[in-house]
Amino acid sequence: MKPQIILFSFIGLLLTSLSGCTLIGDMFKAGIFVGILVVVVIVALIVFIFKKMSNRN
Repeated sequence: MKPQIILFSFIGLLLTSLSGCTLIGDMFKAGIFVGILVVVVIVALIVFIFKKMSNRN
C-alpha cells in the first residue's frame, strides 16, 4: 500500500506544480516541436504508471 501512496503523492505534486496555462504558454515560447515532445513524454509516463499499477493486482 505504501508505494501507491508515494505514487499518488508524486502525481499530485506534478498536477499542482504544472499549472495548465503556464505550461501551455511555455510550450508555445519554446516551439511546437518541444511542445509535442513534452506532451508525448507526459502521456507515456502516465501510461507507464497506470500499467505498473495494474500489474500489481
